[in-house]
Amino acid sequence: MGKHNEFGKEGEQIAVNFLIKKGYKIKYRNYRYLKAEIDVIAQMNNTLCIVEVRSRSSDFIENIAETITKKKIRLLVMGADHYVIENDLDVEVRFDVITILKNKRILEVEHLENAFHYF
Repeated sequence: MGKHNEFGKEGEQIAVNFLIKKGYKIKYRNYRYLKAEIDVIAQMNNTLCIVEVRSRSSDFIENIAETITKKKIRLLVMGADHYVIENDLDVEVRFDVITILKNKRILEVEHLENAFHYF
């Protein structure tokens, strides 16, 4: 497995640990439906959070969260819709992004709640 893939998996675990510390219940990891993949599905109270995790191990100038394309957003929405229907859930759905920047000895985690809306 490539180093970027290894750090991607490590980043997902860091995000899961971060969410658990904040009181979220992890419902699913790496949920797949057709071409959609949701990194983490977490829930707090009556809000289901569809979480996209973005990890970097270098100093890119560009904002990590801004690397999420419209196509990726459409896939996340499709996957979330399927998950909610498949599990017959009556919840609010929110789309979050957790960014993880690992630079030398510093690990920076940022949780962007309601990162985007889809109507």
